[in-house]
Amino acid sequence: MRKFLIIRFSSIGDIVLTTPVIRCLKQQIPDAEVHVLTKPALKQVLEHNPYIDHLHLLDKPLLVKAIELKSMGFECIIDLHNNLRTRIIKSILDITAYSFNKLNFEKSILVKLKSNLLPLEHIVDRYMNTVAALGVLNDGKGLDYFLPNEITFPSNVKLPSSYTAFAIGAQHFTKRLPNAKIIDICKQSTNTIVLLGGKEDAANGALIASQSGPHVLNLCGKLSLAQSALAVKQASVVITHDTGLMHIAAAFKKPIVSVWGNTVPEFGMTPYYGTTYIRNAKFEIRNLSCRPCSKIGFNNCPKKHFNCMQLQNSTAIAQEAIQSIA
Repeated sequence: MRKFLIIRFSSIGDIVLTTPVIRCLKQQIPDAEVHVLTKPALKQVLEHNPYIDHLHLLDKPLLVKAIELKSMGFECIIDLHNNLRTRIIKSILDITAYSFNKLNFEKSILVKLKSNLLPLEHIVDRYMNTVAALGVLNDGKGLDYFLPNEITFPSNVKLPSSYTAFAIGAQHFTKRLPNAKIIDICKQSTNTIVLLGGKEDAANGALIASQSGPHVLNLCGKLSLAQSALAVKQASVVITHDTGLMHIAAAFKKPIVSVWGNTVPEFGMTPYYGTTYIRNAKFEIRNLSCRPCSKIGFNNCPKKHFNCMQLQNSTAIAQEAIQSIA
């Protein structure tokens, strides 16, 4: 067996976006033994992926883990994170490494000078470029997300046969619609709306549901990540911010209505379906002189006006979701 070590530490969305590399490496190199190293908190994203032979977790001090990995006889490292920690690991293992080009300089130029030097290429294709030297090519099948076979919803959760999933959360405030906008979108829906998010979104979800109408069901903080992914998989359409559930929805080939605040699609992290056509619409306020203000996000709008979200057209978003329902 030829042993390969793929490294990606975070986050949910970024991990999902690396899955074509995992699949193509496993399928296109017949004797490949694929190992993946990630954070313990992200184990659930990858633990059911059949293309991974061994999932390693960064559950020990970095140097200890690196020495442990060194003894396993890897042929090479595929570094899809490329930061200080991965450079330390590569140094200790001292084997051939193929490292992802994060294009941080180009991203900084776009954020600071609003000049776009980034290639017109999705980040998935850039991840795939990292393994091109191994003869591994993009198979065009899109992203993967694998659920455990026994996954079910809690006994008190009953979902209709058709509903719109609305992922209301985001890691940063500036990537998330204000509650008033979300409520306005929900009120205009002709379909049941299921609100999805983590425990940190539970209070917002309760508020939104209480003010939107009886057709809105708040499941924020009530589901595990796998159960949230199942809710996405069974939805007719998904409304989402630039966040992990957006990429999980793309893995399930769901129609997506994505809403973009301080980040921009030009960063290359839009919904990715491979060569399959799936209806998806991106809503953003273009030509704002302050946008993008960050490649990640902030806890508050640096300019105080938050126009990238406050100017979003709630009616247009709601109508797109309605029209996307098969």
